[in-house]
Amino acid sequence: MALTSDVLVVGGGPAGLAAAIALRKHGIDVLLADALQPPIDKACGEGILPRSRRELTRLGVELDARHGAAFGGIRFCDDHSTVSADFRSGQGIGLRRVVLHTALIEHAQEVGVRMLWGTRVNLNLSQPATLNGKPVRYRYLVGADGHSSRVRPWAGLERGSLLTRRFGFRTHYRITPWSPYIEIHWGPLGQAYVTPVSAEEICVAILTRFSGAARSGDVIQSIPALRERLMHAEITTRERGAITTTFRLRRVVRGTVALIGDASGSVDAISGEGMALGFRQAQGLAGAISNDNLAPYAAGHAEILRLPQTLARLILLMDRWPSLRRKAMNVFARDPHLFAELLQVHNGEESLPQFILEQATRLGRMFLPSPA
Repeated sequence: MALTSDVLVVGGGPAGLAAAIALRKHGIDVLLADALQPPIDKACGEGILPRSRRELTRLGVELDARHGAAFGGIRFCDDHSTVSADFRSGQGIGLRRVVLHTALIEHAQEVGVRMLWGTRVNLNLSQPATLNGKPVRYRYLVGADGHSSRVRPWAGLERGSLLTRRFGFRTHYRITPWSPYIEIHWGPLGQAYVTPVSAEEICVAILTRFSGAARSGDVIQSIPALRERLMHAEITTRERGAITTTFRLRRVVRGTVALIGDASGSVDAISGEGMALGFRQAQGLAGAISNDNLAPYAAGHAEILRLPQTLARLILLMDRWPSLRRKAMNVFARDPHLFAELLQVHNGEESLPQFILEQATRLGRMFLPSPA
């Protein structure tokens, strides 16, 4: 006998679970399938910004001190300058990826999502999906199976543009967090993204564009301030690696198939928006399916990705052009209000066009030659 559901969600990571939870809140029957067993770990920065934390609260997932460590803003550091800004509304939280995954699974169970772990979704062109070779009937299928999505080509949604491609590595260290911020350290080989995840542990995510030429240790060694802090700290997890991209698809919907999360397009990890995008997309997707019309989701999806992708590409100019980074850092250090305003744009609390209009003169200092 075939399994049946209103919606089949392929992929049980944060985006797939968020979609399943949001759909259940509309009273929709959901079946989620993933080939792996939970909790599923993955290399990421492990920081949830205030806006994303609010999105999780809307889904019914409350994160607090039991799960991780709070942080109050963002700090940029390089070998010449340091600048930081506090969030205006709420705090972010750093937590292990597996802790977040467990919290999402527990809430999915509470709201009645049916989950099949260790279950292979078979996708053959021109044929319906099957689970471990057995038929499954559904009205909609949601592809939440990540960067290397198999749903995407199966649904004919593969056409898109790869805008940036870099490499990421993640390691945890047993050390008391020294900063109330997420710190992003800029060095000659890439960035080190430091997030507190408990009262005695931090996550260090390394981002680099140098394939094979730089791993976590190399990047950390190239950043003196970080090298000194971590010199005697115990490494508590093995290094995990992943590719981080800024990727835009032409379409994320075809017929009754919709993509969500990294399967539907992505943004470089420097933005801190990877998981957050999936949480926002989940609400729109659930509303669209409840109204039996995926068109609003397709339109809203493009809007959700636009700002993070734009900001990520702007920030990555600082990685590719060290002279521009030094200039920008000097400007931010002399004018921290400018950095604080940019953080509000990132948090969705101010529009990018309005920011550019209001701050045009101050932004111009980044591109003008320094006075003699």
